[in-house]
Amino acid sequence: MHFHLIDRETWDREEYFAHYFSAVPCAYSMTVRLDITAVKASGRKLYPVMLHCLTTLVNRHSEFRTALDGAGRLGVYDAMLPCYTIFHPDTETFSNLWTEYSPDLDAFCRAYEEDLSAYGGIHRFCAKPDPPENCFTVSMMPWAAFEGFHLHLPKGNAYLLPIFTMGKYVEENGRWLLPLAIQVHHAVCDGFHACRFANELQDMVGGTNSLGQHF
Repeated sequence: MHFHLIDRETWDREEYFAHYFSAVPCAYSMTVRLDITAVKASGRKLYPVMLHCLTTLVNRHSEFRTALDGAGRLGVYDAMLPCYTIFHPDTETFSNLWTEYSPDLDAFCRAYEEDLSAYGGIHRFCAKPDPPENCFTVSMMPWAAFEGFHLHLPKGNAYLLPIFTMGKYVEENGRWLLPLAIQVHHAVCDGFHACRFANELQDMVGGTNSLGQHF
């Protein structure tokens, strides 16, 4: 993992970053409904497939990998991996796990199952220890098919990485639809970038991922 510092004096986004990070601190979210019929028909587990698709796209676009390091310096990670929640019904709490990313869907799904087996029974906030810096957050709330979901981060927060929240999928007219909330910081990600991400994700879950593998 490498963190490449941004030269803000020559960065073409500096004016926008300064405005939405300092002058008018602004994060926003948008909720989309993804047609996951092809994923359902494949018989694969939905959660790891979605984690893989999200990570593939996050790694494709630098605006979803832009962050501040421990020293407050702005930069871009060369690669990201997902940190995701699992639910414990007995205590009604959740744990965070993370899984190394592989471009190969099958390899990633195997790694996911290994992590779930090794750490899924540990009732701690961070069940798998030592999450790396280059993680982004994903959660699943399969109890409600929400139409909007918003995280209220404190004003002036310095968290620039995306946060993804999935809900309960429902069937409509023979198609399976999954709500997904995409939360981003306006300092690094505009509406164009969020919409492009959502559209590319729909293309990916529609039947073929970025490597041409069919679900």
